[in-house]
Formats: sequence, C-alpha cells, structure tokens
Amino acid sequence: MAEAVARAMVTGEHLLVQAGTGTGKSLGYLVPSLLHDRRVVVATATLALQHQLVERDIPALMKAATPLLDGRAPSYAVLKGRSNYACLHRVREGVPDDQGTLVDVPEGTMGADVLKLRAWAEEQVDQGGPGDRDSAPKHTDRLWRQVSVNHRECLGATRCPFGEECFAEVAKERAARSRVIVTNHSLLAIDAIEGVPMIPEYDVVVIDEAHELTARVTQAATDELSVPEIERAARRSQKHVSGSSGGGSEADDLADAAQALRTAFEDCGPGRFDTLPTELADALALVRDAARALISAFPKEAGADGESDAGRTQARGWVQEIFATAERMAAHHDSDVLWLSERDRGRGGDYLCVAPLQVWGQLRDKLLTDKTVIFTSATLMLGGDFNTVATSIGLKPSERVDHSIDEPALTEAAVGEREDDGRLPWRGIDVGSPFDYAKQGILYVARHLPPPGRDGLGTAQIDEIAALVDAADGRTLGLFSSRRGADAAAEALRERLPHLTILAQGEAQLPELARLFVEDPHACLFGTLSLWQGLDVPGDTCQLVLIDRIPFPRPDDPLMSARQKAADRAGGNGFMQVAATHAALLLAQGAGRLIRTTTDRGVVAVLDPRLVTARYGSFLRASLPPMWPTTERAVVVDALKRLSA
Repeated sequence: MAEAVARAMVTGEHLLVQAGTGTGKSLGYLVPSLLHDRRVVVATATLALQHQLVERDIPALMKAATPLLDGRAPSYAVLKGRSNYACLHRVREGVPDDQGTLVDVPEGTMGADVLKLRAWAEEQVDQGGPGDRDSAPKHTDRLWRQVSVNHRECLGATRCPFGEECFAEVAKERAARSRVIVTNHSLLAIDAIEGVPMIPEYDVVVIDEAHELTARVTQAATDELSVPEIERAARRSQKHVSGSSGGGSEADDLADAAQALRTAFEDCGPGRFDTLPTELADALALVRDAARALISAFPKEAGADGESDAGRTQARGWVQEIFATAERMAAHHDSDVLWLSERDRGRGGDYLCVAPLQVWGQLRDKLLTDKTVIFTSATLMLGGDFNTVATSIGLKPSERVDHSIDEPALTEAAVGEREDDGRLPWRGIDVGSPFDYAKQGILYVARHLPPPGRDGLGTAQIDEIAALVDAADGRTLGLFSSRRGADAAAEALRERLPHLTILAQGEAQLPELARLFVEDPHACLFGTLSLWQGLDVPGDTCQLVLIDRIPFPRPDDPLMSARQKAADRAGGNGFMQVAATHAALLLAQGAGRLIRTTTDRGVVAVLDPRLVTARYGSFLRASLPPMWPTTERAVVVDALKRLSA
C-alpha cells in the first residue's frame, strides 16, 4: 500500500486502496505522506480517527523515523472547523441573547459548568494548548455553544480584540507551517468544493474512511431554513438597524416573512418538492428579499462600542446566511433537492432542507481535476469491484488503468497530456487482510424467516434472535434498522433471557454503553446506525453480530429517492445505483464489527432472507468479508455454543 500511495503521489494518478481492518493502513499512507516533498492533507470522516492519527499514529511514526531522517522530522498539524475551538471573545465577553446583547453567564447549574469551561479555555491560552473540543472537560453540545462560535458568528481575526490569541487562528498558522495537515471531510469539502479557503495550499489529499466521503460532502453542502431561526435573526438585528431610515422596519419585514413561511409550511406538508408550490415559492421570495434589505440596513461603519460591534457582526452574519439559503431554495435548481422535514414545536418546528442531487460532478471538477487524491477504506469494493464507489466520487470506470504498481512511473509529459485531455486515470488495489475470514467467521442468513415487513420485528424474528443470543450466552451486537426494532428486541430478550445483560442505545451515552458491553462477558448491545460504523470491540466481547434487515434507505427518504429517480431517468438502474449501493456499504461496515483481530471468532447473522433469495443478493454478499456462508440455524447455534463454552 505504501508503495502504491508513493507512486500515485509522483505520477498524479488517483488511487483507491481497499485495506481491511488490521492492515495498518494509516501507516500505509502516513509514511509516503511524510516523505512527500510537498504538503499533504489527510482527511478523515470521524473525530475518533483524527484523534487516533494525531495522538497515536503520527507521534509513534515520528519517533521511529526521526533517526532515519537525520533528525529532520516532518512537521504536522490538525485543523478543524471553527466551531470545534473555544472562542475567546465569547469566553471573555459573553453570548449574545435574542436582542444581540452580550450576556455574561447563564443562571443555575449550567452557569457553573460554563465557568469551568471558561477557566479551562484560559488555562489553554496560558499553556499553549489547542483549545479544541477534544481537549475540553466533559460537556454537552448546549454547553459547548456557550464558549464557541460558528463561521458566521466569528468577528474575524482582524476585528476581534483577541484575534492574536484565537485558538482557530493559531491552528491555521500552525497548519501553514506544516507538511502534513490532518483534517476532516467536511472542512475539505468547504475548502475544495465550496471554494472557501480553509486549508493552506496543498499538493495531495489522502481521504481515509473514503466510503463516507459522498455523505459528508452532501452534508456540508446541505442548507436548512426554519421559522424560529429567521425570527431570532430578526430580533437580533432590530437594535442594530433601529437608527436606519426605516426605524428598524427592515427587521420587522423579515419577521413578517417568517410568518408567511410558517403558513406555507402548514399548507404544503412534509415531503420532497419536485416542483415548488406557489405559496412556498412566494414565501421564500419574501424571506430572500427581506433578508437582502435588512443586510443593506446595517450601518457600514463599525461602532466604538465593542459589545455592539460584536453583536452587529454576528447578527448581520445570521441574516446573510438566511439570505443565501433562501435564495438557493427559491431558485430550486434541477441540481438541488428540496424537502420539508417534520419536527415538533418544542424543538423548533418543521424546517426546509436543500441538498445537492449528486456530488460526483463537484468532486471531479473541483477536487480531482486539481489535486492528486488517494482514497482508502476497509470497504471500497462493493459488489466485488471498485466501479460503484469510483463512480460515486467522480471517477469513470473507463479511466481505470492497470492494477500493477510495478509499471514505470509516468513522465511529466505523460502527466501533462493526461491533464489536457480531461481524463483522470486512476488505479484500484485491494491490499487484502491479515484475517482468515473463512475460518474466523460464519455468515448466516436466516432463509427460513419471512421477509421483513413494515410493522417491524415479528414473532419469528424475535424467536430467532433469542435462540442465537442464548446460544452465544450474550456477547452480541445487535444492529437494527430502526430504534423501534432495537427497543423491541431489547425488551423481549430481557423477559426471555433474564440472566443476560441487555443494553439498548439511548439508555446512556455510547462510550458508557461500550464500556459496559466490554466489561460484562454476558452482555448484549442493541442499537442503530452509529453502532454499525462507530464501534470497535475486539476479542470475546462480541462473538455474534445480528443484523435485522438489509439496510436499504427508507422509501420516503427525500434525497435518496430523488437520486434513485434521477438515475432511472438517465437510463440507469436507480435501485442498484442508489438503494443497493447504500445497503451494501452499511452491510459491509456492520459485518466488519465482528472480526477485529486475528484471534476473533464469531457469526454474522442476517435475519433478512432476501440476502440469498433476491436477485440483488449476490451484489450485497460480494460486498461482505468472505466468511463461511450457511443458511442452517442448527449449524450456527452449535458453533455459538462451542464458542461460548
């Protein structure tokens, strides 16, 4: 892998590397990255992997490699989004209320916790610490918002009285001096695709957890609009424009537009809009025009009062964001998908969303054309080859070149010719796995069960789960397609198998549940999506992974259904290109929870017979680790009993 990555960095060819769990893929790309003569960006999907790279893998590699580099260790830095760093202006001056007035500390218990976070931030300044969320004392999302700002609320380094000490700015400066920068997919998308300069100039990007890239880029390019958000922006702006010719009427107009939008939401109802309803189009135009007028009404000159200056900057930033989002939604381009999501009034009510129909075009035009990109993950070969993933990230199967890494490197002329003709050559290699899946794991498909229905788990599925869990004597990770299914299974098994500990997602924070799962040899942990991809429990803790059904996207998922429809219109197979690909990726990730070391043993049990009876089943099975397959429950029960003994 290291040789293939180094070759790609020299030739400028893109590279897809499937590297299974346990191969040491982070070293496979970090070694050539640290040796490359220009800056390399490493982008991860999760903060957990980012933390692992910066706190463990890179320091260990540096310690080992420095003697071989004549003491010249390459520099590295981590770069996160602004909201991941404490804001010293907010820490020292307070948080704006709905009227834009800076409030020092909230009352009650929360106020004491805010004071602890403020004290920690000041210690970070004194000690030269990163001031980032990962380094902070234990806190909730709500608490962190009391000491942080997002990009629209930031005053900017030149206007903030604490700009020189700013943790986010210090991190950017450190990154500018470093040869390797570790960041995340979202920040990479904002920098490369949206064109907002967030990362110092670089030559190559390594995208780890690359199976997550399209989802994270989509997420970064998704905008939301809610009535309470617009009303809050209007209230915050009121005092800052009250001296204008309209006496604050521009803020009132935005509040009125919010009411029009609320009425349109009630008239339209939730769901995707293939065509924009007239009442919604009119309300969005009102919000857009009122926000534009309000932006113009803000005074051009900065005031002498630092508090009002901060409040004005942040209020204007909110309104600019609302204007941009409303303008995008009102335009309703074919390249966007627009839908209304339901949310109860206590959490702010319904909200409008807009997301790109696809991101492969943007990735191709704005990232792959300009940079050399190495994609790596344990799950890049879906259906047995790279084509599905390659297409989703902007590479064409017809552009793939020979698999061999032993070919002579391209000459500069050949690289230049490649750039001129618009083709983007790429290679795909599977570096294998240290695991013997056929001996370490069984893939069991419960063919005798009825296909899953809309009503959730039936009696047959519950009976199957109980029999398998009982044979395993606990030690089970249950991956369910819905919270309702996970809760139903947990409740049933607590009655049937009272001697086992049944943990369910939502009963505690995930780290706490994972700890309890590891400590109790007879525990089961049942949950949904975050467990499919985010849990690493090697050893005897997990000897049975249960998957209740093939994780197809919901039929009413606005974005997935729109993408499926677009693929059908283009002459493709929307179900296979969108729904089956989504399911294959999640199945591979879920099944990957079982075998984490060379000594792990166990069973992946899929309770959905369609995995072996449906025509698309072969595509899904080819995406899974090559475990020994069976549909015989008695064989699996005996194997689990032997393991538990």
